[in-house]
Amino acid sequence: MANPLEGETVIQKKVNSSFIGTNLEEHLRSNQIDTVVIAGLTTPHCVSTTTRMSGNLGFDTYLISDATAAFGLTDQNGTYFDPETIHRLSLATLHDEFATVMTTEQLITKWTSQE
Repeated sequence: MANPLEGETVIQKKVNSSFIGTNLEEHLRSNQIDTVVIAGLTTPHCVSTTTRMSGNLGFDTYLISDATAAFGLTDQNGTYFDPETIHRLSLATLHDEFATVMTTEQLITKWTSQE
């Protein structure tokens, strides 16, 4: 598990979005941060909700596909969907509408080429 650096801001959430019930938006805006990079679990739940809110709030949002994951799900008819299918479909619903979906390597390449 990663530990925050000394003096690093930590935002603790209690619901499925990092923006609900926290000061995340206020912290980002007051520090003139306009880019949000999202990683975590699970793609169709907390990751999706945070990504949608970030995009809707106007942040330049990147969702890192290889730093997120999903669990398998069973629908109301008993049909099972494996974790990879759930993950890929969740990413597809977010890409180019709420965020840019890319891998860790793609994001690093993008940012290092802008320096």
